[in-house]
Amino acid sequence: MNPTPRREFLITLALSGSAGTALAQSAPMLSEQDPAAKAQGYVADAKKVDAKKWPKYAAGQLCSNCALYQGKPSEPAALCPLFAGKRVAGPGWCNAWVKRP
Repeated sequence: MNPTPRREFLITLALSGSAGTALAQSAPMLSEQDPAAKAQGYVADAKKVDAKKWPKYAAGQLCSNCALYQGKPSEPAALCPLFAGKRVAGPGWCNAWVKRP
């Protein structure tokens, strides 16, 4: 068994660490009209949350400071496992918000 191809693959993978970031950035943005988004009360701008309809919302809760946000808090958008394969807006909000540790 020749380990060279595997080793080359791992080295290439390590050197292309930004490949995962590029894939995440190419993922489509979640639309507020998406059925999953509607079910969770997702809005791209947390300032537009209907607090009467979504009483769990509190000022300061943003996708970017949610434990589910799969990007740096400073990124304008990132993937969210709740909405598989789609990015959410950093300043957005949904009812599944959980404080980032």
